[in-house]
Amino acid sequence: MMINEVLKLDKTKKRIGLMGGTFDPIHFGHLLAAEESHRELELDEVIFVPTGQPPHKSGVSNQEHRYDMTLIATVGIPYFSVSRMEIDRGKSSHTIDTLREFLAIKGEDVEFYFITGLDAILSIATWKEYMKLPEFCRLVTVTRPGYSSENLDELPLKIKEAIIFIEIPRFSLSSTNIRERISEGKGAKYLVPDAVEDYIKKSKLYLR
Repeated sequence: MMINEVLKLDKTKKRIGLMGGTFDPIHFGHLLAAEESHRELELDEVIFVPTGQPPHKSGVSNQEHRYDMTLIATVGIPYFSVSRMEIDRGKSSHTIDTLREFLAIKGEDVEFYFITGLDAILSIATWKEYMKLPEFCRLVTVTRPGYSSENLDELPLKIKEAIIFIEIPRFSLSSTNIRERISEGKGAKYLVPDAVEDYIKKSKLYLR
């Protein structure tokens, strides 16, 4: 779906972006993706949802640290907020369960836009009940270096029709690389917000 088609949809409904991720740590690439989605799709708000127990990743940092860093990075931005939903769930976090829960809380007069990277969308077939996702949200896919949008053609038609593709500056940033830099003593200055870098140092995160 093209952005101009989205903007013609029923504007009586509130538009909420949901940005899921481990945020280990959250960095400027995440924030830029959320900001561009907010601007391009005229979203009323973007809610960051740090995963509690990600089913496809192991060895992630303590969930409270990841939540705190996300909160620090988004504070002061009126249309950004952070949800503890998946953390407080206390079990493996699945996007479909989170969407169902948000729908129950927010009601029917809301359009949900799930914001994620192209790399995640290309592996969507591994997600729980992934074919049901278009019933709950539109999938906002942002560019990420190293992944080709051509591979989207391999996805099921129902999924492809739910995708909104947004181009953002090609920041070559990843949480994995940032963790490696910190463990090597190189730091994360200019890669994460200053307050997040301070938190990482005080909490002694990602050190070998």
